Amino acid sequence: MGWLLGLLVTALILWSPYLTWGFHSPSLHLVLDTTDACVALLVAYLVHARFIRRRRWQDRLLAQGLVLLAAGGLALSTLTSRLPGVSPATLEIWLPLSVRLAGAVCIVVAALTGNRPIRQAFARRHAWLLPLILIVVLGAALWVSRSDLPVAVDPASEVPSSGGALLTGHPVLLLAQTVATLCFLIASIAFAAQSAVRDDELLRWLGPAFALAAFARVNYLLFPSLYTDWLYTGDLLRTGCYLLLLVGAARELSQYWSAQARAAVLEDRQRLARELHDGVIQELAYIRSESHALPADLPAGDRIISACDRGLDEARAAVQALGRPADEPLGYVLHRAATELAERHRVSLEVDVDDSIDVRADQKHALMRIMREAVTNAVRHGRAPRIHVRLAQGDNGRCLVVQDDGQGFDADRAMADGLGYGLVSMRDRALALPGALEIESERGSGSRVTVTW
Repeated sequence: MGWLLGLLVTALILWSPYLTWGFHSPSLHLVLDTTDACVALLVAYLVHARFIRRRRWQDRLLAQGLVLLAAGGLALSTLTSRLPGVSPATLEIWLPLSVRLAGAVCIVVAALTGNRPIRQAFARRHAWLLPLILIVVLGAALWVSRSDLPVAVDPASEVPSSGGALLTGHPVLLLAQTVATLCFLIASIAFAAQSAVRDDELLRWLGPAFALAAFARVNYLLFPSLYTDWLYTGDLLRTGCYLLLLVGAARELSQYWSAQARAAVLEDRQRLARELHDGVIQELAYIRSESHALPADLPAGDRIISACDRGLDEARAAVQALGRPADEPLGYVLHRAATELAERHRVSLEVDVDDSIDVRADQKHALMRIMREAVTNAVRHGRAPRIHVRLAQGDNGRCLVVQDDGQGFDADRAMADGLGYGLVSMRDRALALPGALEIESERGSGSRVTVTW
């Protein structure tokens, strides 16, 4: 995107007889330069926050490069032009140019360092001073030699006209712009290559942004700027670079806060899972244990134990649902839950799942609860020694089948014994998928529960 836009703008300026490479607009030039500097500092601040979290050379150097680019803007050129004893088109151009060139070098080095961590304590603590030190050193050196500085650009060449390139600047200025162009081009390619292999929102925008910065330098090379009241095509391309950086920073912030929200939700889910395990499950297990002390001829004893078993199953299912990551595959979730039930009830289990089947998180939870209820019914009411769980892709859609070779059950009798609520719950969950539930069971021939969606 950045490459295409930069090439298009540069080609139109070079070969279109109807366009000029600049026009006189002091107010717009001031607005763009101020906006560019503010955006560069904002993005540098956000990248510095990344550095604090990750401790990577790339973030450190990128933040420093953006600070130098912001410092080399309108404020620095305006400040130097007001100093006494300074010839026009000398220090006011050479100092911002030097600072921006240093920023371009920092950015290309950041792009080439990749994801390397910083291990030196000094680099972690004091490297933020580097831009300030560099600006002071460059300013002092150029100030001392101000009387010997050549004129960077002839002021007479600043009046734009349609037509070909000018290239009227001092050779050192043209060389500096060429070096900056190469730095931004290399950085653009490096960041684009890294964004292809790293899940990083900011990296995706650095490539096109610095491509625009490179073409801005190409325009400054072809049409050297005095950084005065004239607005150049290079200024517009540079602003486009900072706008892309701003978009990348906004996406980075969105990604960061989304990750923080997911981490907070996961932490709260894990806390609730611990509370359920250490509270409700322990109390239900204690009640079940004490229920065995009831007289054998007391009818309520079996119902209490059965209710405790159902409550324990529900609580354990809730603990598993709260504790597992949201992106676990459906096949893995079903296999783990079925295996846990089979080991607890000491039955033989066969699981056959198609791992390519993917569903939403709410559907995954509903299918897991249906499977748990079907397996529990097969063990407790059908007294099944073997259970087969199958997840497959059929002609009529996806299906989950729980089949056993137990005694089977009568649905009407199940309603009377309290199993009916479980059947209704399974059917409601299946309808909410949306899907359908089919139960096939006969006395002495086992049962088969099929969910199709």
